[in-house]
Formats: sequence, structure tokens, C-alpha cells
Amino acid sequence: MMRTLFLQAPSFDGFDGGAGSRYQARREIKSFWFPTWLAQPAALIPTSKLVDAPPHNQTLADVAPMARDFDMAVLHTSTPSFASDIKVAERLKAENPNLKIGLIGAKVAVQANESLRDAPVVDWVARNEFDFTVKDVAEGRDLSSIKGLSYRNSEGVIVHNGDRPILENMDDLPFVSEVYKRDLEYKKYFIGYLKHPYVSFYTGRGCKSRCTFCLWPQTVGGHRYRTRSVGHVIEEIKYVLANFPGLKEIFFDDDTFTDDLPRAEAIAKELGKLGVTWSCNAKANVPRDSLKVMAENGLRLLLVGYESGNQQILHNIKKGMRVDTARQFTKDCHELGIKIHGTFIMGLPGETQETIQETIRFAIETNPHTIQVSLAAPYPGTFLYDQAAKEGWLDVANTDYVDAHGVQIAPLAYPHLTHTEIFDNVETFYKKFYFRAPKIASICGEMVRDRQMLVRRLREGVEFFRFLRERNGAKAA
Repeated sequence: MMRTLFLQAPSFDGFDGGAGSRYQARREIKSFWFPTWLAQPAALIPTSKLVDAPPHNQTLADVAPMARDFDMAVLHTSTPSFASDIKVAERLKAENPNLKIGLIGAKVAVQANESLRDAPVVDWVARNEFDFTVKDVAEGRDLSSIKGLSYRNSEGVIVHNGDRPILENMDDLPFVSEVYKRDLEYKKYFIGYLKHPYVSFYTGRGCKSRCTFCLWPQTVGGHRYRTRSVGHVIEEIKYVLANFPGLKEIFFDDDTFTDDLPRAEAIAKELGKLGVTWSCNAKANVPRDSLKVMAENGLRLLLVGYESGNQQILHNIKKGMRVDTARQFTKDCHELGIKIHGTFIMGLPGETQETIQETIRFAIETNPHTIQVSLAAPYPGTFLYDQAAKEGWLDVANTDYVDAHGVQIAPLAYPHLTHTEIFDNVETFYKKFYFRAPKIASICGEMVRDRQMLVRRLREGVEFFRFLRERNGAKAA
């Protein structure tokens, strides 16, 4: 078995584009997700070590010498971070010329040939669902026999093996939390809307929705929700409770945990017996009865992708959601005491100045506890990318997703709506939502009741205004 280094490479300060996150840029407020997509194959390889550089403040100088102690390094990469990750791989190879280097992630899943072509330092990439592909490589199997692998053979020729079937029995995957415990300082991971400290992991893969912009279901996870058994999930919960002292919250990072409501309710009831506070991703269509069951059994917050308050835009992106349904769902959550972190996207197909204002009004009227406003990002491998390229909304040959500081930029533009107009409306959205008397009063009330909340919100406020200044600098550039 090869000694294998799993590495989330050093990047921009606060860059949150690593494994376990679908937001591949710096956030408005610094936050870090657990590197679940790296931890999962690491859990299959006893001789592995997971290094997550960004939250641990590790620089390239810190990480590079580690290459001498390993036979192979596996890096998670993304479209925005690819160039930076390759520079890290080159440095690792300079430290240890015998080191084999592999890449995983949505970028290489859909652009395996291009990734190997553009990065001669890389020996192989694992496509799609890559856990057991990486395990096979680490076991020293002949590369030509490993399904789901693209590699450079001894003559330097790029070879693509057949696809690996998707994993059906999700209980075959070991607990990622054991790798967290072994290799990570878990209190270094924090998200503004989750209690700290928290732990997150997946209880299943895939999402039934067909949102045209969403990266992971279209590149790695698929559109069929494959789940771990309730008992398997609860066993990992018990392990987490026993091994992460001071834990305040567990977050289920499944694309849409509520895709299977009977299972979600069954897990919730077991969590209620354990007294666990938990949160998860959800679609804005969960019936009130199910919400009530989950709220009575420890559910604190739902992360909800509203995307837009305009019905036609939701149709355009195949969201499979009605605005009226989302409005009623949000009302039910408020009445049941469930907090919502609502996510919105500016610049989706059909966006106009009028629809932007409509979405802002929707957010203010429904009043999620907190919000995140992103710029539409058509990543390779998504329907939106192909659509934008075909319609001329995206300059494929000259597309950037983040600036030199890791701040997200607006890659899409329309004849009636420019890059700059889309970019500027993110800041407008935040100001109109947060800088209104009822919201300010609500936030201040929370801070008065919770000293820890006060410190966190003050720190977030400073980071938020710094972020806005950098965004304005990116716009000027």
C-alpha cells in the first residue's frame, strides 16, 4: 500500500473552494468546510494522511517538505483553483521526484484529458465517483486495470480507462469522522450560520433536482440519491459525540438531505433520542408535517437554495420549484422555530434589473435568518456552461471565475445586463437585506442574549466590509 498524502493545497486567504464545498471562491465572511471528499478515500487507505492547508494556515513552505515522506499525493482541485493547485503539485514533485501525483474533483471528472494535457506533472486523475479508484491506485494495481482512471502511461500517452460503476451500497464507505479525528484540528472549521464547533459529513450522494448550474450532481454525485442506512449514520453520530469534545452542532452536507423524507424523519427521531442539535441542506418544498417532526428532534437550521424570487428564472434553470411553495415553506419554518440560511444567485438566465429587484423583495418579505448571494458560475460539466457557451453569454476561451485574491467575479453577461451590473447587484442585495431596521434589531437582540454571538458578529462585520472593499477593487480592475 502506498503511503498517500491527501492534500487540500494552500491557496488564497480564506478560499473556500475545497473538498466538501460547492462554493468555489472566497466567501463574504471567512469560513471553512470539512474536506469530506478528500477524507473519504483517505479513510479507505490505512497508510494515508490528510492535510487541509487553508484552515490550518499552512503555506506552501509548510506543506512541500511533506512530499519526502510519501509515495503518492492526491490533491483536490476545482476550476478556479486548478492553476494554483498545479503549482503546488510541481513543488511537491521537486521535493520528491519519485512522488506520484493524482487529482480528484469535479474539474478533472469532466475535463480529464485537458487536465492531464495542461499539467505534465500530474500522473493520473480519478473521474466521477473516485473513492475506490484512488484506493486501487494506492494498492499498487496496474493502472490499465483500474476503472474510472485517466493516466499518463510510460510513453507519456494519455489513456482513459472505462468508467467505474457508481457505488450502490453507501455503507461500504468508512466514517470520514475518524480521519477528521486523526488528522485535523476540528475547531478550526467554522461557518457563520452554524454553531461552533461543528462537524459535517455526508449521509448520501446525489440530488434528484436538475438545477442547470449545480456542479456536483452533474459531475460526480449524479441525480439519484443513494443513501447510507439509518443505523450506519447513527453509528457515526455516536462516534462524533464521543470523540469531538465541545461539539455544538452536526451538519449533514448531502446536496438535499430532504430528498428522502421518510429517511430524514427516521434519522431525526434517532437524533432526538441522542439530544443532538443538527442542520442540513434542504429544498424549499418540505411539507410542514415533516418540518415539525424534524424540529421536534433537534433540527435547528436549514440551508436552502432559493436562487431567485422570479418564477420564470426558476423555470429557466429547471429548479422544479414554485415561488408560492417556497414562500409557504419559509413561513412554516418561521412558525416552527427553524432558522434558514437562504442562498441566492445573481445573473442566471433570464435575469434583468427588474428580476433582481423582485428577488431582493422576495428575500426581504420571506426574511431568512441569514443569506448568501452568489454570482452565477457556469462550471464545465454543467448544462448552464454548455447553454451559456452556445448562446454567447460566456467567453469560454477567456473565462475567469475568481480574481487574483480569490474573490468571485461575474463570468456571465447578457445583451441587456452587463458583467458589472450583475456584480454590483450582489452588494446592493446585501445592503438592502441587512441594513433595514427590523433586521438590524433582530441581529442586535441575538448579540445581547449571546456574548459569543456578539464577538462572532463583530468579527464577521469587519470581514464583510473588508470583502466589499476587495470586491470594489476587483470591479475597478
